[in-house]
Amino acid sequence: MASEQELKKISPSQKEFQSLLDQDFKDRKLKENEIINSTVTEITKNFIIVDCKAKMEGMIPIEEFKNDDELSKLKVGSKIDVYLERIESFKGEIIISRDKARKMKAWKKMEKVFESQEEMTGYITGKVKGGFITTVEGLPCFMPSSQIDVKPMKRIDHLMNTPVKVIATRIDKNRGNVCVSRRAVLEKNKNAVITEALKNLKEGDIVENAIVKATTDWGIFLDIDGVDALLHVSDLSHGRVKKPADLVTIGQKLKVKITKIDSKTNRVSASVKALIEDPFENIEKKYKLGEIYEGVVTKIMDYGCFVKIQEGVEGLIHNSELDWTNKNIKPSKVLSVSQKIKFKIVNIDKETKRISLSYKSTLENPWDKIKDLVGKEVKIIIKNITDKAIFGDLSDYGLSGMLHYKEISYDESVENLKNFKKNDIINVKIIELKDDKIRFSKRALEKDPLDWFKDNNKKVGDVITTRIHEVLKTGVKVSIDKEKKLIVNIRKSDLAKEASDQRPEVFSKDNALDAKIIELDIKNRRIKLSPKSAQIDEEKTLIAKFGEGATKSGATLKGIFEKAIGKKSKKEK
Repeated sequence: MASEQELKKISPSQKEFQSLLDQDFKDRKLKENEIINSTVTEITKNFIIVDCKAKMEGMIPIEEFKNDDELSKLKVGSKIDVYLERIESFKGEIIISRDKARKMKAWKKMEKVFESQEEMTGYITGKVKGGFITTVEGLPCFMPSSQIDVKPMKRIDHLMNTPVKVIATRIDKNRGNVCVSRRAVLEKNKNAVITEALKNLKEGDIVENAIVKATTDWGIFLDIDGVDALLHVSDLSHGRVKKPADLVTIGQKLKVKITKIDSKTNRVSASVKALIEDPFENIEKKYKLGEIYEGVVTKIMDYGCFVKIQEGVEGLIHNSELDWTNKNIKPSKVLSVSQKIKFKIVNIDKETKRISLSYKSTLENPWDKIKDLVGKEVKIIIKNITDKAIFGDLSDYGLSGMLHYKEISYDESVENLKNFKKNDIINVKIIELKDDKIRFSKRALEKDPLDWFKDNNKKVGDVITTRIHEVLKTGVKVSIDKEKKLIVNIRKSDLAKEASDQRPEVFSKDNALDAKIIELDIKNRRIKLSPKSAQIDEEKTLIAKFGEGATKSGATLKGIFEKAIGKKSKKEK
């Protein structure tokens, strides 16, 4: 402030001007941290000078005007809003900011347009991790990389520092962060165009000039009067289509039928096969079950081959219908793509549009040729030996069969497998042919030891004389025939009537032992002998002949036998 001496020197006119100036500043209502209006008074190389109706003019760095095209429009006298930070600094200067005014104004506007999803103009000014910095009316916002376009973009140089339309997608008031999306604007505009275009389309319409835009393994994308449509691979043809790209080219025009329009997603589905008569409609009239026809192999899979019967109709030959001798044969070893073959119709399912075919039914069946060989002797070549059986081939017929270890010999020992090796040629008899499986038997070529019972007219209840073959802890093994091919095991409990006489160690090899046949099952090869039963039956016979006293205390079988023999001798004398 001026001193009293200085005031005395001021003229009355100056005093009046000072008074009016003080009154003018008093009437000006300037408040800090608010946006105020100002007038551009001068534009210099580094600053924009404005009049804010303060005690002095304010200076704004020209950098605050370079983020958009505002600087080119500025001229002396232009009105601009600025943010008042300080009315007077320690230097007596007013502190203002155009940038902060824009940001505050933009934030308030951003809050409004976020609710209404109104489009705004922004400038992509820089790249950060995960996206880009986009300045919207002076407010820095974040635009994720996925939101810059409807499809991934490798280069965006042409979008940098140029005006782009965006929509606010998220606002964080606490952090002052805003996320914007250019993609949402593009999709919104595109959907509006599509919605308008869809008014001219309806389900069932036939479009003559649908343009092929792109192809994939699962379908074709079409352009129908500016609307994207999908032609799925299953709607291309009534037959099997390997690759859509094999049938069409980019830019080609197709005649299609609109099959579905989803109003919610604006998705359109089209079909070519809907314009073509379904070949399965009267398929059963043209092709009869059990008849043989010709076709071309179109595709080979692990589980079988597809054969083209006619245009739009294919049938499947399953693995099991390719070869008579190998149900799991690899299809590529039998047939090849483009090969013309004969086949038999096995089944036609109109509902699922599936036709089952058989290739092997057109070939000679080797199983029919060997039906007459059941029960006859044949030669086989050993191809494999497992821990339970031998597998061999009937070389003249291309068929394989099994020789179980129990069918090698009548002793049914698994050790017999060791007597054979791969590629040996052996004689066997075919004993069974069932479900395309062959069972061989080597022992069937020899006389069955069990025929001994038939030859000697022996049956259950008869007593036979056997020879001790082997003494075991649990009993004994006895041989019935002289050739010792018929060996039967007798349990310890069946050796004698008395428990004290049931000890196996009292028997010696080749000793004779009478035993009763208590079970004889020729079919299942089960024989059960019992010396104990033979003794019991013998005692019953003696008791019936000599009375019950013959077996009382002090009497033995030996004494009874001697008595019987003695009496007989006296009578003879």
